[in-house]
Parts: sequence; C-alpha cells; structure tokens
Amino acid sequence: MSRVPRGTHESSSPWIQAGQLAFLALFAVTLLAAVAWAFSNVRQIDPQNRAVVLHFGALDRIQNAGLLFAWPRPFEQVILLPAADRVIERRIDNLLRSDAALQADRLASFATPLSDALAGSGYLLTGDTGVVQLDVRVFYKVIEPYAFVLQGEHVLPALDRLVTRSAVALSAARDLDTILVARPELVGAYSQAAERRERLRGDLVQGINRRLVELTATGQGLGIEVVRVDVQSSLPAPAVNAFNAVLTASQQADKTVANARNEAEKLTQSANERADRTVQLAQAQASERLAKASADTATVLSLAKAQQQGTDPQMMLRIYRERLPTIMGQAGSVTTVNPKDDSRLIIQGAAQ
Repeated sequence: MSRVPRGTHESSSPWIQAGQLAFLALFAVTLLAAVAWAFSNVRQIDPQNRAVVLHFGALDRIQNAGLLFAWPRPFEQVILLPAADRVIERRIDNLLRSDAALQADRLASFATPLSDALAGSGYLLTGDTGVVQLDVRVFYKVIEPYAFVLQGEHVLPALDRLVTRSAVALSAARDLDTILVARPELVGAYSQAAERRERLRGDLVQGINRRLVELTATGQGLGIEVVRVDVQSSLPAPAVNAFNAVLTASQQADKTVANARNEAEKLTQSANERADRTVQLAQAQASERLAKASADTATVLSLAKAQQQGTDPQMMLRIYRERLPTIMGQAGSVTTVNPKDDSRLIIQGAAQ
C-alpha cells in the first residue's frame, strides 16, 4: 500500500477547512461593515429636509436637498432638519383643559365641587374679568439650524411655554368681546371689537416672535420663527349656558319693552283723540257762550255808546219809563221816601 504524506493529510482536515472558511466569512463581514461604516453618512437629502453636519460637535456646514458626503461617526454627525421654507404645525396642549379636569367635569354632578386647580385648567382670564378658552395651533419655520440643533429636545417645550405666556398676556389685555363674539347684540354697536378680533392672530404672532427675539439676544435662541397661528376661541360650557340664559332674558325683555311701547302708543293715540274731542267741544261751547254773551250785551253796548256820543239826550229818561212799569209790576209793595223829609226812614232789618 502507498502511504499519504503527513502534511497533506493535516491540510485536508475538515476542521482546518471550516476554520479557513469561517475566517474568510468573518473577514468579508468585517470588510462590508467597514465599508458600510465609511459610507454611513453618505445619503440623499429630500427636498423637504436639510442636513446639519457637525464635525466633532462643531458646526461644519449645512447641506440642502441633494447628495450628502460626510465622514462617518464619530468624526462627523448628520442631523436632519426641516427645509428653510417648510412650515411645521404645533398644537399647544398647555392651553387646553387637562384630562383630569375633563373627567372632573363629567363627574361634577355626582361629586364635590371642583378644586381651584382643576376648575381653572384650560381657561384664560380676560381684561374685563371674563373667562375664555383658546385652542392655538402654531405654524413655525426653522431659521437658525445650529441654534435649533443645540436646543434639541427643549425646543418644543420652550415654544409651548412661550405661546402660553403670550396667550395669557394677550387675553389679559383684551375684553371678552375683542376675542370672540360673546354678546351678539353689541356686534353692530361696537365696531372696534370686530377690528380687534381680526387682529387677534397677528398680535399673538408678534408677541411670540418678540419673545423668541429676546431669547436669541440672551444667547438662548430656539432657531425658529412663527409665521402663522390659528386660534379657535370658545367659552366654558357653564358660561355658554349663562350667556344663553342672559340672551334669552334679554330677548324676552326686549319683547316686553316692545309690547309696552305698543300699548303706550295705543294709549297715547287714544288720549290724544279724547283730548282733541274735548278741545273741540270746549271751543264749540265757548263760541256758543261768546255768541250768547255778545247778543246779551249788544243792547247795553249800543246804549253805552249812544250815551258816550250824546246822540240821544233823553235816553235815560226814556229807558226809565220803559223799564219802570215792568219792575213795578214784579214788586209786591212799594214804599216811597222823601229824601228831604227824615220823619220816615227805612232801617235795614227793622220790622214793618
């Protein structure tokens, strides 16, 4: 029999071949991992994003949409941010009524009254001591990417606090009717309220951006700018019921006043008609009495005129003679007294 060389037998051992294959596989995997690591920061930036490249933590460059070439970690770090013209929406939950308060509202009819903390949750106080609820949605853009990256996870909580502070200050500086239409009966009479309601969103945007600028001036800027806000204002449910009750009472009062005015107008018209009839009757009676008095005094006036003019010297004697028989005919007895003889006197009240 022929003998196989010892070296040839050992090199063809299955364990050695398995070890070689494992080494080759491990080398290939390592090589692939190295290649993947080397090209880990080579990526395509979408049009709605942009990339901030940090070289050992320091800002190196800002890459807009396109293909990005960057060194792998830990040499360079790539952080994706919204594009400069991209607007992001954020709803401010701090201004909404908390879940605990909503649950307490549902159980309020079966439990004790709400605590002060829950009762005031989600409500803002206005300048005329009114209460209003604001549902605010903020639309912002990232204008300083490096500042936005530095603030990181603190950007959104800080934005919520800024919007809440601005909303509280804005509500305190306004009346309830300059925030929402609380009293419809005053819409036409108070035109400035409608104008201020239209400026509510703009004033809120200015207040938020002013506070963002103040943070930037202190070196703590968030790197964002608010471009628009949507505000949905509403009244608390108990206040809505109270306003409805007041509005109903006001409408009923207006109706009652209108009915009273109609009745008063009717009474006024009736009184005027009666007064007109009374005046007309009085004028007719006065005219009749005047005519009778004129007729009664016409003879006297004509005689007085004739006496004054002296046209009838015997008028008094003639009248005396004409009237005396009539007067004497009505007397029961006549006593004559000689004015020159005092032997017979007529004493008032003396017995005959």
